[in-house]
Amino acid sequence: MSDNTDTGRLDWSKGDGLLPAIVQHWSSGEVLMLGYMNADALAQTRASGHVTFYSRSKQRLWTKGESSGHVLVLKSIRVDCDGDTLLVQADPQGPTCHTGSFSCFGDRAEVRAPLGFLAELDALVARRDAERPAGSYTTKLFDSGIRRIAQKVGEEGVETALAAVVQDDDALLGEGADLVFHLVVALRARGLSLADVVAVLADRHRPASAG
Repeated sequence: MSDNTDTGRLDWSKGDGLLPAIVQHWSSGEVLMLGYMNADALAQTRASGHVTFYSRSKQRLWTKGESSGHVLVLKSIRVDCDGDTLLVQADPQGPTCHTGSFSCFGDRAEVRAPLGFLAELDALVARRDAERPAGSYTTKLFDSGIRRIAQKVGEEGVETALAAVVQDDDALLGEGADLVFHLVVALRARGLSLADVVAVLADRHRPASAG
């Protein structure tokens, strides 16, 4: 767990002992909800690994999902520059909103950033690898082995290149989507993820240190 919350610099006084806590999906970045934590809620969140708030209506600590089972598994906590707001990254185990929506701000498609679906796709492929549901094309790919998966990546790469040269935009987008999907499957078959590729790209674009 990543945690930069130096309790000594948290300013509890502005909110009468409460800090707003923005909860964000740990891998795709969607904002899931806003709650409030007091010092005890923060301590319980860290100790239990499940995001816990102070309920202003119930006047007690409240662990998200304590009745529904849709807990928020803690991934990281960060504090803002003024020490008066928390950013909590979590892995939601079901809908976050009591209405059944993915987020308290709407359905996933409504709150997802344009590239956020890539994280969702990566997670879906990982589930297919673990569960291998019958009838799934992704299951069939995993069962065929890495050589066949690699062959599909090659085929889709060629088709994407050809579409870029001689076909229209819709064809290029369709072939590009096929290429990305099969690449995600190939990575997962090797025990890797799209996040690992993103990390390499980010490292390549990091400014070189002076000297």
